Amino acid sequence: MNKETLKPLLGMNIHELKEVTDNLRLPSFTAKQMFGWIYQKHATAIADMTNIAKKARSAMEELYTIGLMPPVETKRSVDGTVKYLFPTLSGHTVESVFIPDKERGTLCVSCQVGCRMGCKFCMTGRQGFQGNLTATDILNQIYALPERDKLTNIVFMGQGEPFDNIDTILKVTELLMHPDGWAWSPKRITVSTVGVKKGMLRFLDESPCHLAVSLHNPFANERKEMMPAENAFSLEEFIPLLAQRDWTHQRRLSFEYIVFGGLNDTTRHVKELIRLLSPIECRMNLIRFHEIPDTPFKGASEGTMTWMRDYLTQHGVTTTIRASRGQDIWAACGLLNTKRAVNSEQ
Repeated sequence: MNKETLKPLLGMNIHELKEVTDNLRLPSFTAKQMFGWIYQKHATAIADMTNIAKKARSAMEELYTIGLMPPVETKRSVDGTVKYLFPTLSGHTVESVFIPDKERGTLCVSCQVGCRMGCKFCMTGRQGFQGNLTATDILNQIYALPERDKLTNIVFMGQGEPFDNIDTILKVTELLMHPDGWAWSPKRITVSTVGVKKGMLRFLDESPCHLAVSLHNPFANERKEMMPAENAFSLEEFIPLLAQRDWTHQRRLSFEYIVFGGLNDTTRHVKELIRLLSPIECRMNLIRFHEIPDTPFKGASEGTMTWMRDYLTQHGVTTTIRASRGQDIWAACGLLNTKRAVNSEQ
């Protein structure tokens, strides 16, 4: 069988690996061995699985591969941030960003090729939607990352809307947290959303990972102009839903707020944010707007952002200003886009 037609094992859970062993008529315990090799020992080839009989490994190699796909392009920022372009099983490409910061190493991963949410200030939104990533595609961004051993945190804030691909997100996060695998704490994983109702409800019920909500405007009518997703699942619906949840130290809720000069940075906006969020145990992250071509949006001044941070914090909404990283390589918030790469492949 050609290498291109081999089925990847990376992304399979224990039940799917059990189907592999059943199909190959291997002992059932082989599935658990495979799981450990893939998700705990990070094997790069089936041949590495030395506690599995050589004959069994040979049978596996006829049909399967680990599935690691190294990045095809690397860009390094002056601030140490690294942006990688990864291939996908569908033949497209996606970007992910590694952000080193002292003892902390954060990876911003993508979950879709493009995005269908259409936020007007986002380069990924401009790309349109080419498809969901598979569990293999998402995990490959982590497992094939050159700095994998330096990772301390993973944020699903790259290309795409995670809750528009909720089945895969839940599967991937479960694999990352599995005690027989990498055994990551859910405190080290954050999933971001603009607010997709079905996905959000499932995530709240089924996942212990942190949640970040892209808010960007506290007034529904204004948010709708910037973020079409407001039409499907409005602030009036999901803010009360989040307020009803128990947000303890075991699970964090944060709101992301890109600050646009003269648009969402006024006293009126800040007071509405306090009204909306002060009843909820949450944090607010203010984000600098990174200007993109052909857009009417402008970034707010540093003075305005400092005033917003201090005013919100003083009135009960703990707020920080997120450091901007990788802007010179188009790796900062809202700048990821692989439209050129996608077009070149078609």
